[in-house]
Amino acid sequence: MMNQKRLVEKDSPRTKDDLIVIAGAGGFIAGNLVLFFKKKGFKRIRAVDKKPLAEWYLRVPGVESLSLDCSQEDSCRRVCEGAVEVYNLAADMGGMGFIERFRIECLRSILINTHMIEAAYRAGAKRYFFSSSACAYNTLLQQDPKVRALKESDAYPAMAERGYGWEKLMSEMFCEEYWHERGLKTFMARFHNVYGPHGTWDGGREKAPAAICRKVIEAIDTGNDTIDIWGDGTQTRSFMYIDDCVKGIDMITHHDPLIATPINLGSSELVSINELVSKVEKIARIKLKRKYDLAAPRGVAGRNSDNTFIKKILGWEPSTTLDRGLSATYQWIKQQYYARKAGRRVVE
Repeated sequence: MMNQKRLVEKDSPRTKDDLIVIAGAGGFIAGNLVLFFKKKGFKRIRAVDKKPLAEWYLRVPGVESLSLDCSQEDSCRRVCEGAVEVYNLAADMGGMGFIERFRIECLRSILINTHMIEAAYRAGAKRYFFSSSACAYNTLLQQDPKVRALKESDAYPAMAERGYGWEKLMSEMFCEEYWHERGLKTFMARFHNVYGPHGTWDGGREKAPAAICRKVIEAIDTGNDTIDIWGDGTQTRSFMYIDDCVKGIDMITHHDPLIATPINLGSSELVSINELVSKVEKIARIKLKRKYDLAAPRGVAGRNSDNTFIKKILGWEPSTTLDRGLSATYQWIKQQYYARKAGRRVVE
């Protein structure tokens, strides 16, 4: 009966003066989420990340920006003071190379969500969003490049990706229980490979689209006619453009039927890594020789997003084509690459 009562409870209408807290804002997705809400006219946004402010990918004027470590309980209490909505996108993570090498660091991100959700609850926040991942899905269902698209129920029986995937699955459980036991409206989206401008593009934490764009740009700049590819190139993925991601976060967090309900947030456009390389080559108007590193991290053989549920519940799904998104991403990384080469400071 308590849960039924909660489901019909309505929040007071959201106002542009409500305090929105966004954790992980020095990173790629959360930084773009800050910009998204700022463009929508929200006047009180508190952005937080443990990185020094000078290392944030995006600094949005007029936003309260704090350099604090949200794996610390005291920091989370400070961050959530007065919050109406809390968006937790903070995590120690990166591309497959980082995830497979630093599993303990990925697992320790559970401290962030543990402290953030408790702080949000104590602060009286009305809504709490947690950024989960498709890495939470059962890896036994992802052993073939021709994988069937993963639907939300495929997370159980649980066999998540070691480290990062298990952290996401456990943090989802925290969100579910904070709703059922304490009445905090929680929302969760399982991201599928987000990419776009203003993200990591070098240094080991970058995802495949950014890494391939950078490698192609480097090849052109150095005159090298070869590109190194992790794995055999047959592994498949879907990639979601950043604009679709932040729009989806907003829609999911304000749709009460999705309270305490994990949902896919990703493109359903499946491509192989080889096809991804070909798309970037086409943008750059070059053809490179391919060298396959079979000893490099490659992740699961195939992963795609089943968007049946999100289309049914929201009447929407991420729709930016990979060709369009890659073109914008390539041009931005090219600008960053040559700015760095010229000695100008860039965030990688």
